[in-house]
Amino acid sequence: MSHPLEALYRDIILDHYRSPRGVEPLASADVCSRGSNPSCGDELQVQLKIDDGKISQASISARGCAISVASSSMLTEVIEGMTLDEAVEFGENIRNMMHGKEIPEDFDLGDIDALKGVRKFPVRVKCAMLAWVATLEAIRKYRDGEATDSKIEITTE
Repeated sequence: MSHPLEALYRDIILDHYRSPRGVEPLASADVCSRGSNPSCGDELQVQLKIDDGKISQASISARGCAISVASSSMLTEVIEGMTLDEAVEFGENIRNMMHGKEIPEDFDLGDIDALKGVRKFPVRVKCAMLAWVATLEAIRKYRDGEATDSKIEITTE
């Protein structure tokens, strides 16, 4: 990766870390999931409001490293308005990207492209994936009609 591109990616991550989006708690969430990364100390809570099979609002309260908070911020920007199926597919594509697997050529990452560099540091992949894993778990629980508040611990991402 060229130096100017690395600097741009670093700036995008720092912008999302310093001014995270989607941090306002939802007054009435349909599902909530909490996640933690014990190797780094990252903790977060994902709240989703779902209307007619679409994510109408997403909120993440994240505390942790810059990668974890930035990834959470990026997630809230991208999933609002998606159907549950689209959000799951998007999350799976992010997981594949973070693990160096193929993703569709026409898959638009937007700001999330800045997280590709995290792959060089396998221990940090957990930080980048925490919000995505918690969101996928929240969607699974919502679909299964399970408790609206769940806690996951990310240990193998």
